[in-house]
Amino acid sequence: MDTVNGRYFRGVLGHFPTSVVAITTTDAGLRPQGLVVGTFMSVSLDPPLVSFLADGSSTTLPTIRTSGRFCANALAGNQERLSRQMAAGGGADRFEGVTWKRSPLGNPVLDGIVAWVDCAVENVVEIGDHFLVVGHVRHLRVESKRTPLLFFRGGYGDYLSTTTLVLDRLVGW
Repeated sequence: MDTVNGRYFRGVLGHFPTSVVAITTTDAGLRPQGLVVGTFMSVSLDPPLVSFLADGSSTTLPTIRTSGRFCANALAGNQERLSRQMAAGGGADRFEGVTWKRSPLGNPVLDGIVAWVDCAVENVVEIGDHFLVVGHVRHLRVESKRTPLLFFRGGYGDYLSTTTLVLDRLVGW
């Protein structure tokens, strides 16, 4: 079996657009914690389950496992800066200057997002150098009609449907 070069693998997979989602929770002192993922997805409708992948070196994953809960925040197209801040490592305060409110489960819901999904941890499975975290959805809500932030070919962008473009042309906007 041929081995796949890691850099080449990452380069090819960068051609698959992904959502940009901030996964948030709070620690035992109720301080906000979070990480950014590009792997958030629906798993099941009955029961309602979602999942994301966290790098094995994540400093937030142990807090999520201990708290037993998390909130997935779909970032809006104008939140690239927030995404970069939430992805920062090295002990940076990812929530410095970030406004948020508590979800029904007590997780941070970030201001200005598209939607959020509040979950209880259902299962955590180690897969390769990552952990698959499955959450049982307890609460969810659409916050705005903003377009979502996407990651594609190593850069950020937002989504604008071709339907919107056609309708705008017909209306004359």
